[in-house]
Amino acid sequence: MQVSIMIEGQQGLNWPRWQRLARAAEELGFDGLYRSDHFVDPEGAYRDALELWVSFAWLASNTSRIAFGPMVSPVSFRDPIMTAWQVSGIDALAGGRLRLGLGAGWNEREHRDFGYDLLAVPERFDRFEEALKVITLLLQESGPVSFDGGYYQLRDAQIAPRSPRQTGPPIVIGGNGPKRTLPLVAAYADEWNATSMPPELYRERTAQLNALLEARGRKPDAVKRTVMRRGVIGRDDAAVSARLGGADKSALLARGAVVGTPSEVVDILGQFAELGIQGVMLQWMDMDDISGLECIAADVLPQVRA
Repeated sequence: MQVSIMIEGQQGLNWPRWQRLARAAEELGFDGLYRSDHFVDPEGAYRDALELWVSFAWLASNTSRIAFGPMVSPVSFRDPIMTAWQVSGIDALAGGRLRLGLGAGWNEREHRDFGYDLLAVPERFDRFEEALKVITLLLQESGPVSFDGGYYQLRDAQIAPRSPRQTGPPIVIGGNGPKRTLPLVAAYADEWNATSMPPELYRERTAQLNALLEARGRKPDAVKRTVMRRGVIGRDDAAVSARLGGADKSALLARGAVVGTPSEVVDILGQFAELGIQGVMLQWMDMDDISGLECIAADVLPQVRA
């Protein structure tokens, strides 16, 4: 079970926080550091929101071990051609540690405020699929590529510098939708990041994904299975309660969060492993809480990896 940290970059991320988090994730032994790609939350005040690829360029140059990537980068305001170019260069700079999380877009406020067309859901996913095709072509083909779509066009295009991996960085698609999302995962993704759902539904969705993969001639283990869950961990019950700040522990657990003391968290991660989940990204809401990360590193990671 790989254990990584995920933060919401639109919720106050600036250079000091990002640099402190990256160094902590690297030094404490976490497998990766991931972040959202948003201008602003759906509601509330604007806060610091360090631009995604600028932040990753710094991380690629100032860490040497951890994986990293967006969870996820919306093609609705990220041109896929420019994204592929940035991704290829940053993955080369990082020595092949980037995992490329991509999504169709959903936050209506940021699209309205900055003048991007979110589109209705069917057209949004049509555009997303085209973007996946374009990004896959540019990242996986070393020679010129062409594409003639309704949203994007390429004419003998190629990008450099290239990722050190022949097939480019792994593509991550998140979500649970059985009609559009899972078929796209089966067609394009190297990793499926599931959102919160009961264990029975997860078994149903992962079985569906396996069938979709087999129909495409891909083996079920061709796609890594990960989840992203809110993480609230403390050395004892009092520390957990303090970090919850009045939030209901039982309600969070019911929604799939990873909440509790180190021993409780190890049990939760064990249940994830029994479902076939290979990695968890702990959504860390307090970016200044380095002591909480130290607690996980000291009391959870050694048990998980044993």
